[in-house]
Amino acid sequence: MNSREIIIDPKIRSILKKAEDSEEISPQEGLVLLKVTGKEFFALQQTADRLCFEKKENVVTFVINRNINFTNICYQGCKFCSFSVHNKHEDGYLLTIEQVRNKTEQAKDVGCTEVCIQGGINPNLDIDYYLNILKTVKQVDSKIHTHAFSPQEVYSMSNLYQTSIEETLKELKSAGLDSMPGTAAEILVDKIRHIICPNKITSSQWIEIIKQAHILGIPTTSTIMYGHIEELKDRISHLEIIRELQRETGGFTEFVPLPFVRENPALSKLPEFPLRPSYGMADLKLFCVARLFFNNYIDNIQCSWVKLGPKFAQVSLNYGVNDFSGTLMEENISKSAGAEFGEYLKPQEIINIIKDAAKKPAQRDTLYKILKYF
Repeated sequence: MNSREIIIDPKIRSILKKAEDSEEISPQEGLVLLKVTGKEFFALQQTADRLCFEKKENVVTFVINRNINFTNICYQGCKFCSFSVHNKHEDGYLLTIEQVRNKTEQAKDVGCTEVCIQGGINPNLDIDYYLNILKTVKQVDSKIHTHAFSPQEVYSMSNLYQTSIEETLKELKSAGLDSMPGTAAEILVDKIRHIICPNKITSSQWIEIIKQAHILGIPTTSTIMYGHIEELKDRISHLEIIRELQRETGGFTEFVPLPFVRENPALSKLPEFPLRPSYGMADLKLFCVARLFFNNYIDNIQCSWVKLGPKFAQVSLNYGVNDFSGTLMEENISKSAGAEFGEYLKPQEIINIIKDAAKKPAQRDTLYKILKYF
């Protein structure tokens, strides 16, 4: 035996070996990995980084995109949200279709390949408003990928339209919807959702909407919002749901861990539900476990530089993460919750960050086709 060889817990070594051999790790094994410390933590990091390297050949991607948050008026009352206001609030807004057009033209002018469109659940809207947003983007530039409307928004539209989720998605796709963000997932554990977002769709409703989108050929991202009142076992339950969905449909393009920004939301001020905040090591463990857990199913793990900050997001690139998200012009939702890291990064700055992490930067489109290496 090499005298310098680091001896780790045999149980941890066995789990890591399974992942390295492309064997599926169980939820119980994933939970064990979320709890590792010390030399076992470093072994987890090395395994995640190696798997990522083998799959992506040291390339870290990003997309040139912009956000369009068309309204902040919302009646959902999610306790983690500081973006939304009621419809009588002085700060409430609703973009006109012409304003959406102008923002799309700005996106086109700076070379965006994607616009990401989301907003509050505004009771004053009708289905035509949503359809006109999509049509307007395509009128500006038919080549711009329209990444729009969370499952919660689709559910609300189906109620407005008084038709099925399937028919609503077909209408959206016909109007120009190319893919959907897998947001509104938060934690797919209903006892947690009942506290943090009691008026939102249930876990099973989220699953069915995502599944229907995939069946109709509408790819989606997948997300988790963590670091609030959930336990580690809830995170693993969430990952298991995502993996099972991907096993069935293959429609997820990426997985995006989103740490809870706790400075402003009401959830941070509820003494009966104490927070279990996630700090740096826990963030990194989740990235690593996601890489191992989704090894045969989801190729792309994305960091959120808006929530993590560019410096810590750069660190994550050595912990199983292969995508740095996008330029994100006009990122308002994290900012309103207290995120302090700005709402836009220039492409060259992202390229520099990736290079400084000893990775190879590449611009991608929404569906992870490489457009340009740097």
